[in-house]
Amino acid sequence: MANVNSTAAALLGFLLRGPMTGWQIVQTAEFELCDFWNLNRSQVYRELAKLAEDGFIEAGEKGVREQVPYSITEAGRTAFLAWLREMPGPETLRSPLHLKLSFAEHLDDETLARFVRAHRFRIEERLAYYRQLEAQVDDGCPQYLVLQCGILETEALLAWLDSLPWGRR
Repeated sequence: MANVNSTAAALLGFLLRGPMTGWQIVQTAEFELCDFWNLNRSQVYRELAKLAEDGFIEAGEKGVREQVPYSITEAGRTAFLAWLREMPGPETLRSPLHLKLSFAEHLDDETLARFVRAHRFRIEERLAYYRQLEAQVDDGCPQYLVLQCGILETEALLAWLDSLPWGRR
């Protein structure tokens, strides 16, 4: 049996709930995965094509606007559950701000303050979005636990930004 990568496994996990189109998967991922796992449209459709080729999903009849619903096969279910039981790998963080701050000695304070302000604005927007989601999610479900982690990490990131020499308001 072929192994699946984490992105493909996420798609299979969503399809375990029932047939979905690529667009529906992207929307579900944005809602449930917060910023912990990034799925873009082109990546989703590329993975869906490979999963279909590998026999892990099946395409249904085209619907409205030529959208195709996909369903998971028994092989896909088996591959997903095998992936799910594997130990999670190490986390990876790709933050352009953190990378730039690693070389802060080569920038002036005004530029650094501008970077931090822009980042803070994006983080505040993310927190507001998470708060909107929080009102829509049942606090007993696994997605709520992920969302709570997102909220706590985002609040901590805002506190860290405030602690920077260029982050003080």
